Amino acid sequence: MDMQELQHIGAEGNRQTVMASNQLQVLNALDVAKTQWYHFTAIVIAGMGFFTDSYDLFSISVVTKLLGRLYYQVPGTPKPGVLPINVNASVSGIALCGAFAGQLFFGWLGDKLGRKKVYSVTLIMIVICSLASVFSFGHSAKVVISTLCFFRFWLGFGIGGDYPLSATIMSEYANKKTCGAFIAAVFAMQGFGILVGGIVGSIVSAGFERHYHSPSYQEDPVLSCPPNADYIWQCSFLKGTMVVDM
Repeated sequence: MDMQELQHIGAEGNRQTVMASNQLQVLNALDVAKTQWYHFTAIVIAGMGFFTDSYDLFSISVVTKLLGRLYYQVPGTPKPGVLPINVNASVSGIALCGAFAGQLFFGWLGDKLGRKKVYSVTLIMIVICSLASVFSFGHSAKVVISTLCFFRFWLGFGIGGDYPLSATIMSEYANKKTCGAFIAAVFAMQGFGILVGGIVGSIVSAGFERHYHSPSYQEDPVLSCPPNADYIWQCSFLKGTMVVDM
């Protein structure tokens, strides 16, 4: 190894040392910074990510009741239709499987490409797959359930990336004094997302029932389920997409 190569290695080492020193100065400045407006902006952005994630993941518990009523009704039975156990498990759990894979993939990708850039990718993926889930309809139960499971897997894949990135971005922006409170505020939005998911499903169902004035299942099993009743679960999913768009 000649002198020129040694000088090149030394210069490269000095450059990396300077970069590391600058990065430490930035992190130290964030740690000691006073609470400012950009902290609350970061809370809102990351918090809405958690809100949307929980809404999309857990609103399916309301939707499965509607799917069973619409697509698995057996004529002549005394009770409304319900999803078979295997179908219910697939529809409810497929997004969680996608979230598990998405956490591993986007966590690794965020370290490679930068968390802000990958965070934007996950949000775009959530929007696209949420819209695709809304339009998961067909002429048979098999088609509806198959397309819904497909798009909800990739929806969960995007949500899996959004979860760790939201928390990490918030922790990086927060200072030492308020870091715990800011992260707790972000995670608290998950509970609000679950709550709003149930409220939206109830409001849409009540509005639909009031508009069509359908009889109960005991009175008339056929007329109790109007032809456009599948709009109920589609509107419930659409609300989650609208939150991401905002």
